[in-house]
Amino acid sequence: MRVLLLYPLFPKSFWSFDKALELIGRKVSFPPLGMITVAAILPQTWEFRLVDRNVRDETDADWNWADLVIISGMIVQKPDMLHLIRLAKRRGKLVVVGGPYVTSVPQAVEEAGADFLVVDEGEITLPMLVEALERGETSGVFSAKGEKPDVTHTPIPRYDLLDLKAYSDMSVQFSRGCPFQCEFCDIIVLYGRKPRTKTPTQLLAELQVLYDLGWHGSIFVVDDNFIGNKRNVKLLLRELAPWIAAHGYPFRFSTEASVDLAQDQELLDLMVAANFSAVFLGIETPDTDSLALTQKFQNTRHSLVESVQIINRTGLRVMAGFIIGFDGEKAGAGERIVNFVEATAIPQAMCSMLQALPNTALWHRLEKEGRLLSEDVGIHQATLTNFIPTRPLEELAREYVKCFWELYEPQRYLARVWRHFIEMKPSPHKKNFRIPELKHIRALLILCWRQGVKRSVRFQFWRQLFSIIRHNPGVLESYLINCALLEHFIDYRMIVREEIEAQLAQYIAVTNLKNHKYQTTIAS
Repeated sequence: MRVLLLYPLFPKSFWSFDKALELIGRKVSFPPLGMITVAAILPQTWEFRLVDRNVRDETDADWNWADLVIISGMIVQKPDMLHLIRLAKRRGKLVVVGGPYVTSVPQAVEEAGADFLVVDEGEITLPMLVEALERGETSGVFSAKGEKPDVTHTPIPRYDLLDLKAYSDMSVQFSRGCPFQCEFCDIIVLYGRKPRTKTPTQLLAELQVLYDLGWHGSIFVVDDNFIGNKRNVKLLLRELAPWIAAHGYPFRFSTEASVDLAQDQELLDLMVAANFSAVFLGIETPDTDSLALTQKFQNTRHSLVESVQIINRTGLRVMAGFIIGFDGEKAGAGERIVNFVEATAIPQAMCSMLQALPNTALWHRLEKEGRLLSEDVGIHQATLTNFIPTRPLEELAREYVKCFWELYEPQRYLARVWRHFIEMKPSPHKKNFRIPELKHIRALLILCWRQGVKRSVRFQFWRQLFSIIRHNPGVLESYLINCALLEHFIDYRMIVREEIEAQLAQYIAVTNLKNHKYQTTIAS
């Protein structure tokens, strides 16, 4: 069996970092870890070819080569996913579709013509697909029916299928699931509230494969809550620290975690010892009432400002997610988010309007209340809410645009980056010296030209750069990388403003038309 694995396009988003990646000649931040895991689970007597459409388009030769086409993706990849299904069927291919999107919302994929739907987690459902193909079946839906796989048996992803030079980071997964019950989150719906982890030996074997393939650089641990099972993650970190030291610190890790990480100093120290350098926190909002309403109680037990400061001072760069549009939210939420981000000097603060994701507790509550507007949801930063909020949507949208615009005003952003890194404890690890690549030297020169000469932030750029060199030189590389991300945010904040304002104008026009028809009906 010759299998063509197709990974659909992502829209431009907060995390795409397009303009920053151009500086170093990379095309995409992260590889399709799910797709190369699928390739590892399927029979290894099969042949596989991966096309990540965020890196390159598939060719006629790819299509002609394939016996079977497998497509997988997330909600935001829906448009290109449906396009690929229809294209594959026009070419007469047998099409299998799986992943988070089809697991949550299968109807559109079925209507597009997919032959097989492989929902839930592939360790259980992919063997069902293989058996069906061996029986000669040409269609079917395979579900785990609530069963969760033991991920200690998950094979090493097929990293050899990737064009490693196309990505700025690699990805690994240690756990699935999260113990918390945030109302808006679909992770607990997809993967459950009991975090399941791989073994330390298992993950170290994956890292060894990446190392042997020649990858030296950043690795993102994609767990939705890396510390969901603190006991097991500490076991991993105790084995990871000596392994990475013995290999000369070839990898620098980042991940996602709940904010209660700040209350476990042992865990923080273990992460730093294992060469973790950054963590994404789901802060959501500084408004305690909104946190309680959405059942994110873990964020209400300690000061969020102090938690961020503790994590930062330990040596981890903090990224954070924020949401506008919770029920009962008081006016000025956007301004409160900006004030919080400034107070904590978080460089990258992802902010978006709340979306009700399919099958979440929020989705079911809003459906019961008759407030859902559409199943066509998005989870990036340029989408209005897909439900009727408790505040006027126009007020909410304008407040959100103002918040995002202010967060990434160049002077304000660079000032946060400096404040964050001047206080950060540098990594205690010394990597083996490597001569800088020409592309990195070129990127540095372009950065210095744009931010140090061309733009109005020129004096601020040089003043802050020399301050870092003088007072905290151990963080210089990370500091410059975060300065470079401004190239993306300058461009992306324009996209957010234009798209939200366009959607808002359409919403206002439709609302006015409905009101006019209503008034005309009353008058007649």
